[in-house]
Amino acid sequence: MGEDIQKHSVHTLVFRSLKRTHDMFLSEEGSLPPLDTKAVGAWRSSKAKDTYGPIVELVKKQQEIAKKSGIPTNYPGGALAIKNTAEQGGETSQALALVPSIGGGGHQMPQTSANISAVGIPGYASGGPNNNTTQSLVTRKAPAMPKPQWHPPWKLYRVISGHIGWVRCVAVDPTNEWFCTGSADRVIKIWDLATGRLKLSLTGHVSTVRALQVSPRHPYLFSAGEDRQVKCWDLEYNKVIRHYHGHLSAVYSMALHPTIDVLVTCGRDSTARVWDMRTKANIHTLTAHTNTVASVVCQAAEPQIITSSHDSTIRLWDLAAGKSMATLTNHKKSVRAVAMHPNLYMFASASPDNIKQWKCPEGKFIQNLSGHNAILNCLAINADNVMVSGADNGSLHFWDFKTGYNFQRTQAPVQPGSMDSEAGVFAMTFDHSGSRLITAEADKTIKIYKEDDEANEETHPINWKPDLLKRRRY
Repeated sequence: MGEDIQKHSVHTLVFRSLKRTHDMFLSEEGSLPPLDTKAVGAWRSSKAKDTYGPIVELVKKQQEIAKKSGIPTNYPGGALAIKNTAEQGGETSQALALVPSIGGGGHQMPQTSANISAVGIPGYASGGPNNNTTQSLVTRKAPAMPKPQWHPPWKLYRVISGHIGWVRCVAVDPTNEWFCTGSADRVIKIWDLATGRLKLSLTGHVSTVRALQVSPRHPYLFSAGEDRQVKCWDLEYNKVIRHYHGHLSAVYSMALHPTIDVLVTCGRDSTARVWDMRTKANIHTLTAHTNTVASVVCQAAEPQIITSSHDSTIRLWDLAAGKSMATLTNHKKSVRAVAMHPNLYMFASASPDNIKQWKCPEGKFIQNLSGHNAILNCLAINADNVMVSGADNGSLHFWDFKTGYNFQRTQAPVQPGSMDSEAGVFAMTFDHSGSRLITAEADKTIKIYKEDDEANEETHPINWKPDLLKRRRY
């Protein structure tokens, strides 16, 4: 038998192969043939033509057009250069943006064939080589977030107790003389806004009252509750005159149309229903949400109805057709509150992930208002661009609506004898002057806030640190 073949590892075999290759070509290293100068020139010419050919052709065409039009083909202006302080006689240097400026003072550009053609240069004035047009550099400021408007801080000045259950809703009379609240004790109470005294109690619901609206055009008060009932109260007789039947489960919110006799309600049956105020007819049933519809608002302009739902969407509705015009899916969690701005063509929505601002009519996203990390139950906005958000843990955040600046954070104190866990804000609204904020809370009280008259910009300065990227993120 022959000798056994010695086995080597793959690493050893590869290394030996590399060494043989290196030894074979080592003697020829550095003896490459010289480059052909003609071939290199042809390659460079081809590369230049491929890269710059279209530009050269365009310049030639422009020069031909300029000759036919009688315009000089060489640019007669000064050199494009940043002049230092000495050359400008003490003037400060400028930067960032090129703009044409007419006048002397610039260095003359040599008239060579490499000059830019005059045709198509912004700011070029025809008139021959003597026209002294220069390009100067001026400062262009980067866009910045506007500074927020200063708002005085708000302070608690009145606590009203009278309900024996959670206070779930609040509405203000159009004359600004009284307001009404609905509670888990099934009673609607009407209070004097100036004094806070009880004026009247209305009974009729058999479960928690969840929504109230006072009509600005009729002497009517509308109420809805977890008993699936929607009632119309005549305030001249303090009696129920109409019932609107149709909801299959609890009704959580309602809104009155500002210009026509239409009432919109929404609730746990995942629908919003449009009612004729007088005939009690169910005009439309808006069915597109897949979970509880938590809030609804109305306005005279399109979209006339906006709803938000626990399915984390907001829908804009065409009232005439009874169909959804747009669905806003930016929120990641339940959207429990929507509020219209009284003057701007905008609205805001509140969810545990963010408060978001939107522009009507298409529902364009404007910005995020981050920082209120809680389950948000309600929003309110006044004409002075103050927006307030209220949460399940009793916290209130005050925002400048236009910039999203959070200028105040406060915690609603619980009524003596209540547990801290009963600090929760369920509903809120501004009175019609915008100077009083009324909140409905879990400690069975109604709290009224007003602006601090003694505060000024020195005692409560604006601490504004905009985070543009964070605010624009969806």
